Amino acid sequence: MGADDRESIAQAPNIINDPDAIARKEAENALRQFDAVLDIIDEVARDGRPFKLRPSLILALHRLALADLSPYAGVFRPGSVSIGKSRHQPPPAHLVPSLIEEMCDYVNDHWQSEALHLCAYVMWRLNWIHPFTDGNGRTSRAMSYVVLCCRIGDRLPGRQTIPEAISNNKTPYYEALEAADEAFTKGPVDVSKLQELLKTYLAQQLKSVFEDALAEGGNNSSDRKFH
Repeated sequence: MGADDRESIAQAPNIINDPDAIARKEAENALRQFDAVLDIIDEVARDGRPFKLRPSLILALHRLALADLSPYAGVFRPGSVSIGKSRHQPPPAHLVPSLIEEMCDYVNDHWQSEALHLCAYVMWRLNWIHPFTDGNGRTSRAMSYVVLCCRIGDRLPGRQTIPEAISNNKTPYYEALEAADEAFTKGPVDVSKLQELLKTYLAQQLKSVFEDALAEGGNNSSDRKFH
């Protein structure tokens, strides 16, 4: 976790206390979580079935992110939580299940909306609800990417995915989340700033396909960061 990262602050026991061991496990879990993301997208693309966002899917992705790190992996937080370096105070724990259901209903009811809007909405709303003791950002970025690709109907090509681009520099992402939070305190949902940021990252992801097609050999591999 970087020095500028927003961190969930909750009363939750740690399974691992060594910082290096935590970092290694987080990296392993992030790869497993992203493999699951790709499997979900491939299943939807292969079967051609309508995608439905369900709480069980969100919980499953969170379970992968926090496996062997938290006793609350794959379950909603049992108590209150705050977010370091953020003005937003997440709702009480007893409201989390119904708020998650409402978020899923919004996506399913508005499935014909623009793909990037649905992606931005899920990314913001999951962070706003902050349903877990930890791993909220990782799960929101993974889940929103599932929604984006499933709405489009297939995996998106590209060297660096949107979740990776965000993880490499989280400051613009945090600023966009804060803008959506601020707008929501004054009126209707407005995720336009986050949507524009995601549009930029999507353009970069797709541009890399063109660049790789033009390149004559070379090694484009790099360390991948998803959290």
